[in-house]
Formats: sequence, structure tokens, C-alpha cells
Amino acid sequence: MAGQDIILSTPEGNFGGYLASPSAGRGPGIVVIQEIFGVNGFVRATADSLAARGFFALAPDLFWRIEPNIQLTDKTEAEWKRAFDLMGKFDVDAGVKDIQAAITHLRHLPGSSGKIGAVGYCLGGLLAFLTATRTDSDASVSYYGVNIDKMIGETKSIRHPLLLHIAEADEYVPPDARKTILEGVAGNPLITAHVYPKMNHAFARMGGAHYDQANAELANGRTATFFRQHLG
Repeated sequence: MAGQDIILSTPEGNFGGYLASPSAGRGPGIVVIQEIFGVNGFVRATADSLAARGFFALAPDLFWRIEPNIQLTDKTEAEWKRAFDLMGKFDVDAGVKDIQAAITHLRHLPGSSGKIGAVGYCLGGLLAFLTATRTDSDASVSYYGVNIDKMIGETKSIRHPLLLHIAEADEYVPPDARKTILEGVAGNPLITAHVYPKMNHAFARMGGAHYDQANAELANGRTATFFRQHLG
């Protein structure tokens, strides 16, 4: 089944999302949480890939309050500037509420098993962490989340499993911040953290400047196993 753009309705307003559905028409669901570039080709391809593995995959447009339907690439300086501008205006708390709306939408889709997870990258990596602390997601995965260290105290609120993929040489997460994150999650049985030596930010973004196939495949394999364990 091909992916489609849909509308999500919330008390705060309606906003868009991209929904990719499994060919069987049934299965668990995963919210795909965007980077700073919006629901672009990478996010849509990620949703399509999850659908091919048997999941309903929904990528909500989290920038809708600023400007709907942002779809940038990481290829030009102007797009990077626009992306950082959007991130500066973005309301993280409102974004988490929108993710909860997407989770709820997936739970009630015809064919949904009711088990719903989330995966996020970059800005979405932070939001995936907050999805684990503030929503009813059954399992959440964060790729190289930025500023998690500033909210590490929220780990006490986690009730469902969380998987963290951390780039050791992340240009946006200094060593002290990484240390704060790792110390903050140590000993929590619900949290698993993997550090990828020498990897920079966005090492799993295919086509990106820091893409590393071996480490991307390792991280994605761990993610697939994690979701099979907790959403199956």
C-alpha cells in the first residue's frame, strides 16, 4: 500500500502527516519523528521502510504551528539556515502533544494492533526521548538526540522501554553532554544506550554528509529488534 498524506485533528487545530501502511493492512504502529527539515524525503522513506516491515508508520508535521508542510533537504546552505530558524521557533512541549495525538491516531486505525512505538532523529531524537517520558508510547527509539542532557531528569517518568543511539563525535552533543546522558540513564532497566565510536551527528541519514553505512545498519538492526521485542 502506498503512503498518503492525512489530516490529524486535535483540540488545538488540524495538522498534516504522512501515513504509510503495511500491505497486510494490519500490524503495530510507529510514529516517525522528523528532523529539523520537516516531513521530507528521508522521513517519508523511513516511514515507507517501516511499512514494508509490517508497521503502520505515521510522520506528523510538527512544524505546522510555524509553517505547514515544510520539506527541506540537507543539501544547501539556505535550507540549513531555514531549518535552524524553524528549530529556534519550535515549541518542544507542543510538539510532544502532537506526537501523542499521532500515537492515539495509530492506536485507533482499522487493523492496528494497538501497540504503538516511536522513532526520532536529531530534533526528533530529543522528541523521542520526551515521547518516552511524557506519552503512552509502548517503545521509543532516539537517534542522536540533541539537548537530551538538559532534560535528563525526566528519566524518572519513563514507564516503557527506550533505546538511545548516541554518536560519540556528535558535533551538536559535546562530550560533557554525552557524559550527562549516559550517567543519567545508567542503571535504568527500561533504557538501553548504544554509543557509536567516531560517529558524527546524523550518521544514519542516508545521503547525508556523515552517513556511515556500517554503523547505520548496526543501529537500524538494533532498532528493528527492539520494536519486534516490544511491539510484537
